[in-house]
Amino acid sequence: MDSIRIAIVGVGNCASSLLQGIEYYREKSEKDAAGLMHWEIGGYRPSDIEVAAAFDIDARKVGKDLAEAIFSPPNCTTTFCPGMPRTGVSVRMGRVLDGFPGHMQGYKEEHRFVLAHEEEASREEIVRELEDSGAEMLLNYLPVGSEEAARFYADCALEAGVGLINNMPVFIASDPAWAARFRERDLPVIGDDVKAQFGATITHRVLADLFQRRGVKLDRTYQLNTGGNTDFLNMLNRDRLASKRTSKTEAVQSILEVPLDDDEIHIGPSDYVCWQKDNKVCFLRMEGRLFGDVPMYLDLRLSVEDSPNSAGIVIDAIRCCRLALDRGIGGVLTSSSAYFMKHPPVQVRDDDACRMTEEFIQGVRDD
Repeated sequence: MDSIRIAIVGVGNCASSLLQGIEYYREKSEKDAAGLMHWEIGGYRPSDIEVAAAFDIDARKVGKDLAEAIFSPPNCTTTFCPGMPRTGVSVRMGRVLDGFPGHMQGYKEEHRFVLAHEEEASREEIVRELEDSGAEMLLNYLPVGSEEAARFYADCALEAGVGLINNMPVFIASDPAWAARFRERDLPVIGDDVKAQFGATITHRVLADLFQRRGVKLDRTYQLNTGGNTDFLNMLNRDRLASKRTSKTEAVQSILEVPLDDDEIHIGPSDYVCWQKDNKVCFLRMEGRLFGDVPMYLDLRLSVEDSPNSAGIVIDAIRCCRLALDRGIGGVLTSSSAYFMKHPPVQVRDDDACRMTEEFIQGVRDD
């Protein structure tokens, strides 16, 4: 099969885990490839993915080969595939816009972004790079709260004629106006805000669904998360969190037949703990009532490496996006978005989203 050529904006921890994974699974066989939901999708394996272009604004990444840049500070995720071969792709300077959180400047350089002194790329230069590189889709890994930058790059994808996988909580796929623009251009879009392979949100959703299916009345719940990567440092600025809180809260509320009052549900990032690095710890509590209104309580602590958890989903989203391109399907991929993302245009139960995605892969449905 032909390779799947992707472009990346934001060469952070999530991009690092994805690229390490592509190389890691190249040396695996199907029987010993733990950690994948699909070894093959439409004939495409993880090793068929290659990066054609990459954009960032950090001085320690811009100008470097991508294989070196993914291990440059402030990236701190687990190195599970050392000795990455050079890619031949040099990280280009992108556009800053609102993608450089000012509140980070009071922290040590090894933990925060350091703005490159390179001249920012123009819209025309970014579009040309996407076109000339042969990229078929753009992966958005910008920091939470980068509303202006996310829309800028979505515009660039449309102009360059490439698909979009929106892994962060700026609402593109779930915005009817943006969805219509991708549909008009016959370009696939998957979004918004990646739902980790086995993370806090998917666990919370499954448990909320289990409460309902077993007749337990959920009265109140919270999900508090801590971590030590730049994502959590970025989210210390509560002004950048509006869409993130909406995305995570709706992902759980949408499972409930009767949503909880706002006062009875709290979901969102809680705090930055530097030494946790890319480890994310979720503290989940659910309070409900069993038979006879007898109370019950569930407390759960989940500890995961955040970025590989994301990559386990994105590696499938990429291949589904390529299937759409192969089949001439444009607009929102409803099934993939519902299964892979926290804030898709259409929320469905996860077992239904899984079934819909399998039907899309098999060619039974075209969205």
